[in-house]
Amino acid sequence: MPEDAILSKQTSVNLVPFIGQRFESQDAAYEFYCSFAKQCGFSIRRHRTRGKDGVGRGITRRDFTCHRGGFPQAKQSDDSKAQRNRKSSRCGCQAYMRIVKRADFDVPEWRVTGFSNVHNHELLKSNQVHHLPAYCTISADDKSRICMFAKAGMSVRQMLRLMELQKGVKLGCLPFKEIDVRNLLQSFKKVDRDHDAIDLLAMCKKFKDEDPNFKYEFKIDGHNRLEHIAWSYASSVQLYEAFGDAVVFDTTHHADAYDMLLGIWIGVDNHGMNCFFGCVLLRDENMQSFSWALKTFLGFMKGKAPQTILTDQNMWLKEAISVEMPSTKHAFCIWHIIAKFSDWFSVLLGSRYDYWKAEFHRLYNMEVVEEFEVEWREMVNAYSLHTNKHIASLYALRTYWALPYLRCYFFAGMTATIYSESVNAFIQQFLSAQSQLDHFVEQVAVIIDSKDQVGGKQKSQRKLHKICLKTGSPMESYVATVLTPYAFCKLQEELVLAPQYASFPIEDGCFLVRHHKQVDGGCKVIWAPQEELISCSCHHFEFTGILCRHVLRILSTNNCFRIPDEYLPSRWRRVNLPLTRCSRTALREHAERVHLLQSLVSTLMAESVESDERLEVALEQVAMVLSRIREFPGSTHGMSDIAYGSPSESLIIPEVEDTDGIIQSFAAGHTHESYTLGKLKERRARDGVEMSKKRRHYPAPCCGQFGHDANDCPIMGTESLNGDDLGFL
Repeated sequence: MPEDAILSKQTSVNLVPFIGQRFESQDAAYEFYCSFAKQCGFSIRRHRTRGKDGVGRGITRRDFTCHRGGFPQAKQSDDSKAQRNRKSSRCGCQAYMRIVKRADFDVPEWRVTGFSNVHNHELLKSNQVHHLPAYCTISADDKSRICMFAKAGMSVRQMLRLMELQKGVKLGCLPFKEIDVRNLLQSFKKVDRDHDAIDLLAMCKKFKDEDPNFKYEFKIDGHNRLEHIAWSYASSVQLYEAFGDAVVFDTTHHADAYDMLLGIWIGVDNHGMNCFFGCVLLRDENMQSFSWALKTFLGFMKGKAPQTILTDQNMWLKEAISVEMPSTKHAFCIWHIIAKFSDWFSVLLGSRYDYWKAEFHRLYNMEVVEEFEVEWREMVNAYSLHTNKHIASLYALRTYWALPYLRCYFFAGMTATIYSESVNAFIQQFLSAQSQLDHFVEQVAVIIDSKDQVGGKQKSQRKLHKICLKTGSPMESYVATVLTPYAFCKLQEELVLAPQYASFPIEDGCFLVRHHKQVDGGCKVIWAPQEELISCSCHHFEFTGILCRHVLRILSTNNCFRIPDEYLPSRWRRVNLPLTRCSRTALREHAERVHLLQSLVSTLMAESVESDERLEVALEQVAMVLSRIREFPGSTHGMSDIAYGSPSESLIIPEVEDTDGIIQSFAAGHTHESYTLGKLKERRARDGVEMSKKRRHYPAPCCGQFGHDANDCPIMGTESLNGDDLGFL
């Protein structure tokens, strides 16, 4: 057992498994142990697991055992049927290898935690081990060769003899047997690619007839065979109009049954959930194929290209995007890059591999380009990686993966490795649907509909869930009514951390903000209150659409209690609709009136529950007002749609719970006490006179400003209200 654990190559056959050995995936560990077993004269099988795919943290432990491990289970016999008298090869062998999943820097690795090579049976010789079923595999090249031989009319025995001569092996020494070839030919008969392609096009035409907004396009090659096909559903096109600013184009999977590349366009909606934009099947993986896919996708989406697009590190795709989407910022998914590090650097760096990986993550998350360049050179010098081809390639392509070069572009949080894992899990559902090509489009539609139903249910639950306020800031209470719970949590994280930062004015409208423990450095924040413009050198808002802690610190320090509307992007709001239907001034005036109405309703509620007489009057008057309002016609495309969308979302203000557990209702940034009628009656009966004293202690809510209440509010008493009066920035 070596002193320092190193990560083994997948194809290595000269190493013995040892405790602490690392692998990048379960499959890599299986291949390594399988190669070791083949050398020793036995085969292995997958055994026990801890966890389950798609549930919680997924599988966290896996055991591989000798193929003769365990004991045969007794089978129930049926005397009416003929039984095959086959003996089991299992004899309770204890040889095994156990791997456990560990996640360092959000990148999962599998480490060997248990290994035993003690067998209670004889091991096969090297010239016999290939007869074990586990090693009777047919490579992709051999499969295509067998398919060609079958079309030429050769018998199975002729195929085997010809392949023995081609490979230069002795008679009967191929890695597969006659029965394996016959099973393969039988599976070919079940897959009629040409016929299935015709059925697939017929299925797409059926979808188009049922839904004119369904989009599909295909290409036929010179032999009249299906070469490429792409499609998108009507709901996907609508989602792209709202959330197509940042897109992931995943091309790392194949439809193995038909030897076609599977590409899927995915985005993230305002609730942080994956949304499907389109799908493509490509016969070849080259620049021409990717160009066709990108052109077709843009055609589906009315020529609208995304602001940013994330892909794997594919040079053909990189060139195609630069031609077809010249204005789109292209970036590589860091998750796919880091997954290769174990093969590239673990053996080279040995015991220093973990330290180097930590240093790489630090460089990856830096904010300033100049600092990244300096620190990268120091890292290369420290680990003597000047001549390493992978380091040279990473540096040459640094503008495609390093965050200092990407922070000026909007990626909606999709660069995080945890999001890449969720995208991969999302795509796995499509891979399981590829049993028959003609049903693939229909099965994908079923998966999308099912996911939309689950996502809709989760969104509804989030809306009903109480939001916990952590700072008590008017800024926080207002944002809770505007942003979705997902986006609000992101902004709340920054609000909570903002007080830990100190601000220093540099010049007029310019501030330096840094953590209170830092003695130098920091971020530069520029604020122009009159123009409602604010920016930070960390570019967190440009990168995620969420204001950073530095900006929030400056706003709070300068007594600004509300975030300007342009810094609460529509794509993160509870309703995502374009702001082009009316001018910004009209939108703001409408929002002011709605916020004022919400404040009055909250005040009405607080005053009405003081006594039963007040409550009766309030109920009577509100009923009259409602009947009067319903006499006027409603509008389906008016201001109300822009501000809040639908009645279900505009009239229901989310319940908000502060850190003390007191439920409050917030409207337009104004904080009011809000109780249910039952609780108020119970409290009034219990507290008696004390209740009125507490009521008089707190001033009645008004405009949200400080230093006065509703009785002497200079704003509420005026007849004309404008944005400045209501506390707008």
